[in-house]
Amino acid sequence: MSSPPTMKKTERVQSEGGPGHGGPFGGGMVGQKAMNFGPSMKRLIGRLRPERLKVTLVIIAAVTSVAFASLGPRILGWATDIIFSGLVGKSTPAGLTKEQAIEAARTAGQDLVATMMTGVDFIPGEGIDFSALGTVLLLALGLYLASALFQFLQGYLINDVVQSTMLRLRTEVELKINRLPLSYFDRSPRGELLSRVTNDIDNVSQSLQQTMSQLLNSLLTVIFVLAMMILISPTLALIALVTIPLTVVVAALVMRKSQKRFVAQWRRTGNVNAQVEEAFSGHALVKVFGRQREVQEAFEVENEELFKASFGAQFLSGLIMPIAMFIGNLNYVIIAVVGGLRVASGTLSLGDVQAFIQYSRQFTRPITQIASMVNLLQSGVASIERVFELLDAQDEPSDRGLAEMPTVSHGRVAFENVSFRYDDDQPLIEEVSFHVDPGQTVAIVGPTGAGKTTLVNLIMRFYDLDAGRITLDGVDIATMRRNDLRSQTGMVLQDTWLFGGTIRENIAYGRLDATEDEILEAARATYVDRFVGALPKGYDTVIDNEGGTVSAGEKQLITIARAFLADPALLILDEATSSVDTRTEVLVQRAMSALRADRTSFVIAHRLSTIRDADLILVMEDGHIVEQGNHRELLDIEGAYARLYETQFTGPDPRNGHAVRHPASSGTGPEGSPPRA
Repeated sequence: MSSPPTMKKTERVQSEGGPGHGGPFGGGMVGQKAMNFGPSMKRLIGRLRPERLKVTLVIIAAVTSVAFASLGPRILGWATDIIFSGLVGKSTPAGLTKEQAIEAARTAGQDLVATMMTGVDFIPGEGIDFSALGTVLLLALGLYLASALFQFLQGYLINDVVQSTMLRLRTEVELKINRLPLSYFDRSPRGELLSRVTNDIDNVSQSLQQTMSQLLNSLLTVIFVLAMMILISPTLALIALVTIPLTVVVAALVMRKSQKRFVAQWRRTGNVNAQVEEAFSGHALVKVFGRQREVQEAFEVENEELFKASFGAQFLSGLIMPIAMFIGNLNYVIIAVVGGLRVASGTLSLGDVQAFIQYSRQFTRPITQIASMVNLLQSGVASIERVFELLDAQDEPSDRGLAEMPTVSHGRVAFENVSFRYDDDQPLIEEVSFHVDPGQTVAIVGPTGAGKTTLVNLIMRFYDLDAGRITLDGVDIATMRRNDLRSQTGMVLQDTWLFGGTIRENIAYGRLDATEDEILEAARATYVDRFVGALPKGYDTVIDNEGGTVSAGEKQLITIARAFLADPALLILDEATSSVDTRTEVLVQRAMSALRADRTSFVIAHRLSTIRDADLILVMEDGHIVEQGNHRELLDIEGAYARLYETQFTGPDPRNGHAVRHPASSGTGPEGSPPRA
């Protein structure tokens, strides 16, 4: 079965109504209000719940790593004390006690030195105890190695947690896209939607990857280091604590200002992606109509808006780290001065002050890191908000509880007072009624925007009715599962769709369990075999998703072969020959005739010569069926169909400008119509 149809531009405009939906090559974005930072962050953390065992191991590894690393400066302080004690002991006469050595210094008028010596554990006359020093250094080395090992384990587990979470998120997004109604895609630019699915999820992944480890380690470091600082000197620890409220206040003020700009940044990114994608998709048309300048100007406007949003977000969030570092440096200076005075007074050892200065650095560094992580975290939360907006969009009504649809045995279709509109205040289809007998071919004609494609979209349940009902073999399709209904319906669209793969794979897409003989039979029946034989690798020829290695007519034949292989009970042909040349059209018409045999078919066509043999022709104008009948009956009543038909086969006489019938319209067909192909 071919890919589902999308609403035509002329009909989609009726549903869009008004500005804000983007213009040609202008893109657009879904203008939903972003969530707040707190609820979004809480919801994001909630998605880690399936990985709670690994998260617990991450916390254990982080606690162990930070605990070992936090003991390091205190151990190195002991080493400093051993060295300093040895130097003091060696400089004093042997044979004295510690108290005697201190008293001798006082007697010599060295009161400050004597005061400092009271805080040093030394033995007069003995130098550095290298055995004790070696033991302490080995202990410090072991602690740092163990800390590094647990930090490596923590990083490995965090990577597993984040990537597993993103795997589930991408899967959920993919499933969500399959549940969304067609109307959601009608109002969402493709590039903007792709930006949510790719850029935003990647940004969330990077944000989690970088912030989870650093934030956890930073918070634990603050706790452990603060405990060690209090253990060494409560007075100095109190001085160090002054930096926390100052840094938190600064970070909170900046976060409040920059969060809105991060949301705007990622929305603008989606908008630019939508515009670029649209311009690239229509690159040929841009060249043909010479609109490069207009496209460039539109891009520059959106790019400038993205620049402003990104610059504002990054500039504001970038202020956090230098301000936090400035506060930390002030704290460092104060601690160094006060600590030096405490050593001079003999209330603290030199090793304790050294350890405390290291701890003060370790204490301010995680606070600074937390502040620097704010901008990355804000960016990730802004992206997850956009993903949540997609996940929170209203699903297509569920088929749960509906009975399984039996195989269509006849293919009788009936419209009973069907009404539908894309927009509440803009009616499109009103009170439409008709029925189609099994095996009949129904042609739907009318001016652009009359509702022709919408009519067949309703048969496929791409949209639900506002009133009335559509029955298939007497069963209301609203009571059928959508997949059951669509699995028995084949579609060949005006805009062909081929995926990257071989021609054989593209045909087999209609029925994945088809045998090689069935694929070849479908190809021969639809004249695909004629041109495949001339290709270097035959059916194994690889084509890209735009079908660039085959012509437009050949692409159309492949899609017809795909529908032929699916062997649907209902067939819908939506202007399937409008973009092919006359010679290819003959082949396409023959292929479609073979495809329509013994099945109920709906054909939408602007070329009336292609549907004159239809069993029933519906003429639509402004969402209403104004005439219905076969070709001859509609010509006889000389109404809307006759006017459309006459318009296609008459033109101005080059000699005098009067209307004259084209030679192509003369022949042996009924009522002066061209002969049948």
